[in-house]
Amino acid sequence: MEEKKFDINSIIGFVLLGVIMLWWMYTNQPTPEELAKKNNTEQIVKDTTVAIQKTVTNTVKEPLQATDSVSLSKAKALLGDFAYSTTLASASENETILENEVLKLVISNKGGQIKEALIKNYVTHDSLPLYMVKDNNASFNLNFGTSDNRTLNTNDLFFEPTLTKNGANQILSMKLKVSETKYLEYRYEIIPNEYMVNFTIHSQGLSSSLNTTQNINLDWNLVGFRHEKSIRNENQHTELYYEKEDGKIDYLSVARDDDAEEEDVNWVAFKQHFFSSILISEKAFKKAKLESRNLVKDEEIDTVYTKSFHLNAPLSLEGGELNYDMKWYIGPNDYQILKKYDRNIKEVVNLGWGIFGFINRAVFIPVFNFLKLFIGNYGLIIILMTIVVRIFMSPLVYKSYLSSAKMKVLRPEMEEINKKYPGKENAMKRQQATMEIQRKAGVSPLAGCIPALLQMPVFFALFRFFPSNIDLRQKGFLWADDLSSYDSVFKLPFKIPMYGDHISLFPILASIAIFFYMRMSQSQQMNMQAPQQEGMPDMQKMMKMMMYFSPVMMLIFFNMYASSLSLYYFVSNLLTITIMLVIKNYIIDEDKIHAQIQENKKKPKKESKFRQRLNEAMKQAQEQQEKQKRRK
Repeated sequence: MEEKKFDINSIIGFVLLGVIMLWWMYTNQPTPEELAKKNNTEQIVKDTTVAIQKTVTNTVKEPLQATDSVSLSKAKALLGDFAYSTTLASASENETILENEVLKLVISNKGGQIKEALIKNYVTHDSLPLYMVKDNNASFNLNFGTSDNRTLNTNDLFFEPTLTKNGANQILSMKLKVSETKYLEYRYEIIPNEYMVNFTIHSQGLSSSLNTTQNINLDWNLVGFRHEKSIRNENQHTELYYEKEDGKIDYLSVARDDDAEEEDVNWVAFKQHFFSSILISEKAFKKAKLESRNLVKDEEIDTVYTKSFHLNAPLSLEGGELNYDMKWYIGPNDYQILKKYDRNIKEVVNLGWGIFGFINRAVFIPVFNFLKLFIGNYGLIIILMTIVVRIFMSPLVYKSYLSSAKMKVLRPEMEEINKKYPGKENAMKRQQATMEIQRKAGVSPLAGCIPALLQMPVFFALFRFFPSNIDLRQKGFLWADDLSSYDSVFKLPFKIPMYGDHISLFPILASIAIFFYMRMSQSQQMNMQAPQQEGMPDMQKMMKMMMYFSPVMMLIFFNMYASSLSLYYFVSNLLTITIMLVIKNYIIDEDKIHAQIQENKKKPKKESKFRQRLNEAMKQAQEQQEKQKRRK
């Protein structure tokens, strides 16, 4: 049966779709009232940002610093035994720097906490230094009760810093002193070329100063800075992950505000799209309260922050003392880097679940890493990866097309069956006769569907692989300046819901390629189907609708996605079309297929048990139908 030409109805349908889209874009332009509302929303976001900073910092207006007997007396009244720390020279907001080749930490005397965390060798989308912690967007605090019934926060107290070295490692001891021999210590150790920082919470001689009947509560807060070009894309990949003691990884919702209370938590990750702050405890937190709040209420508004995260965990005392060995990872979500730490934190890189994640870990990551050893252009790497994938998938394409060709050869015989058994009353006979011809010829309609289904895991695996691959971040190719974000060739004077305020070219090219691929596939699938039977839906019309629907969906939804993904789908569909044309014109010989089918018909066929049961069921249904007909 000859392939149908591109008729005038198809052209009209395509033009109408375009007109509808243009009309929809025009009618959805923001009105003056909406623009005013947007400006008002932007001001609300700014006000909210200030409020967030005030909430997170927990700073005191007047430092609890004692420099004379009167001040010491006031500090003693407020702080009890811990007033001693206010008499030291370190009772100021001075800072100490820990730094290696990849990470810079600024530790404040006040609170003994990280005041700034700079990830070197990376910049934000607007070429600024990339900070995970800065301008009071984070806090780390211990809340505890004292033996004289006070409740204190380490954020309000002063630690004494001591910087030493152990070989190439820098070690900073921050001590909150009750006396020279009694103290609470934070100990930071930074290692050359490592994003992982050793962190210890330890106390000595505080059993008489602490209320040992109360828990010491750890509070860690972080408001995530926006680092990437696409607010929507970054926000969709910003989430809170955690691991339980049994090794199970879980996370809070990405789409909405969420919280959880868990037991026996090993680590908590405040994960942003390409960078994370992960607190790992060698001794699991017995209880942990986790919160995630979405600060991007309107993705069309340029904002400083994405989400806010919070961890609250009670720390247990042993013999009246604190002793927790921890690690702090502050760095990129690079699967190869995270994998070398034997703590399962590599799972914060979302490569997909089940078979999809396995394909990415076992195939695509090794292939990508191998290619980048020899090629510096990441766009070319994607194209080469696409070629490799399509070459390995070409046998499946061949199987599908071969099955289509066989069904095409059998189609005249199936049309004869339709003529022989017309009408709804003969539907069962038509079905039986059709199945019998297919059985004798050794042809199965499912043979063309199975190869297509086998390709789906690869499709979904790559859907996760490209947006999660930090190697593509801020790497350009052709007109795309960042393969991890959208490529913009034209800025619109208005914003379109779900589409954005720009036009990306790679999704357009991918949509065109998908359209022609769907058109070829439609012809192929029509050959595989039995002729249209009475009472059955018109599959040809449904498939023609899909031929227009898929490219339009690609055009709309991929406009804001990573351009690397659109580039892959564009090249992949071009290659698939080429492979199909080669198979059709140079490999498949319909005369040979027809001859083989005739030979197959002559061979005796042994029915499977499933086929026997199916035939028996159809026979019984047919007898039942005839009985009902006689009764009528």
